[in-house]
Amino acid sequence: MVEKKMKISIPNGLEARPVALLVQVASQYESSIYVNCEDKKVNAKSIMGMMSLGLAAGDEVVVSANGKDEEVAMENIERYLCNTDK
Repeated sequence: MVEKKMKISIPNGLEARPVALLVQVASQYESSIYVNCEDKKVNAKSIMGMMSLGLAAGDEVVVSANGKDEEVAMENIERYLCNTDK
């Protein structure tokens, strides 16, 4: 299992479209992927769960991945949430 703290760098935060794209990224992987924010832990592959977090730009979350492709999954989730490729 890998776990990493990340700061949301998506300009408008995780509104409907960015959440849908995050769920698409997470769903590409076999690993279980969860996003923790304060006292909530939700499945990153769940649109409704991710929307319930109401994350904004600058918010910090802890992402955890557990499975055979956890390292690649974590890299790509971080690339999306933290805008590291732009």
